[in-house]
Amino acid sequence: MDLQVQRNRAVWERASHKHVREYDDLLRQARQGGSLFGRERDLLTEVLRPGPAVVHLQSGHGLEDVGLLRAGAGSVVGVDFSRVATGAAQRRADELRLACRYLVAEVPGVPLADGCADLVYTGKGALIWMRDIEVWARDAARLLRPGGHLFVYESHPAVPLWSWDPDEPRVRADRSYFARSFVNDSFPADGAVEWQWTLGEIVTAVVSAGLRLVHLSEHPEPFWRPEETPAAAWQGRLPNTFMLLAQLPGEGG
Repeated sequence: MDLQVQRNRAVWERASHKHVREYDDLLRQARQGGSLFGRERDLLTEVLRPGPAVVHLQSGHGLEDVGLLRAGAGSVVGVDFSRVATGAAQRRADELRLACRYLVAEVPGVPLADGCADLVYTGKGALIWMRDIEVWARDAARLLRPGGHLFVYESHPAVPLWSWDPDEPRVRADRSYFARSFVNDSFPADGAVEWQWTLGEIVTAVVSAGLRLVHLSEHPEPFWRPEETPAAAWQGRLPNTFMLLAQLPGEGG
């Protein structure tokens, strides 16, 4: 783990105490079914129908894992480099008797066997913490069995450019779509550095890792927005999220 990733990890350990403070609220949300968006469930309906084994990279609070199980997944292994986040997620899974277990590990470099998953799920603020998108894609592909799928629902790479002005969308003067990195100034902030990947770089990395692109779409709605922040960038004119589904050729592929 290089120095900047170590620093980011320390920031996330501090920020993840939010999951502990909000444990009761997150437990309530889990009991209500987790936090998959409708478009995620729609695209994953057939993938989840056979009850796949899922690996969730950068699992955070783990509410998506509850949603995946409710939608048909047989089991979920969550991987995150925050001990605080994985500890809170495991406690909740145990309390609700869910088929989830959590590992503390850096991504890429997941300490799981090759071909252990039918579905690798990730996104919602995950890819900006990847220092090397090609290595990430290869590690995700390595985890898949032949015929397995990679699913990503993530912030659009253009999102770092949008200002949060309420009157009209503006491009921030201090940001570039083609920059390599930014200092995060929303959450977790605290000096964390995020890496910028274009949509072309992400798709190319996935295809170069040996996966076949099944679906790629762009959407105006963000997956997260701060409360009481009516940014014009979120009013339907700009891309704020994308959804990607790819498959490892082989059995069923």
